[in-house]
Amino acid sequence: MLWNMFLTFFKIGAFTFGGGYAMIPIIQEEIVEKKKWIDDNEFMDAIALAQASPGPVAVNTSVYCGYKLKGFKGAIACTMGTVLPSFITILIIAIFFFQFRANAIIDQIFMGIRPAVVALIASAVYKMWKKAQYGYDKFAIALGTLLIIVFMDISPIWLVIAGGLGSVIINKLRVKK
Repeated sequence: MLWNMFLTFFKIGAFTFGGGYAMIPIIQEEIVEKKKWIDDNEFMDAIALAQASPGPVAVNTSVYCGYKLKGFKGAIACTMGTVLPSFITILIIAIFFFQFRANAIIDQIFMGIRPAVVALIASAVYKMWKKAQYGYDKFAIALGTLLIIVFMDISPIWLVIAGGLGSVIINKLRVKK
């Protein structure tokens, strides 16, 4: 199982361009839909926890999933699977990049990858939103948060903290009633 977990996350890490958020739909497809290691609700919790924790969201998600499945050894296996492809790729690029940094073809390749990365991130947002089944109140909060981040230049960290505290307060008030 540990080897299977490592290979699954290695494949995810090796074939996803655009960083952690672009990996989310691929992680979801592999571990929720195909392998059924965790369910949709657990995946949503993993993403929420990964975003609220320091570090890359894909690595944090892999730690969560690995730990949930096989404890500490599972967390190590999934994390190594996620990190190694990027590490190897960056190492190779660092070794050879200076030879190709002014190459027009390489520049065009990266220009072509950028829209695909935006589409992967948008896809992840859409799939998560659809599965979360939020109402208009949560949509208004999400939209308001987006507008604050974009137009008021407030760090998302403060908004995550405010959202967490707000949720605790609202839930405590509900319990009292």
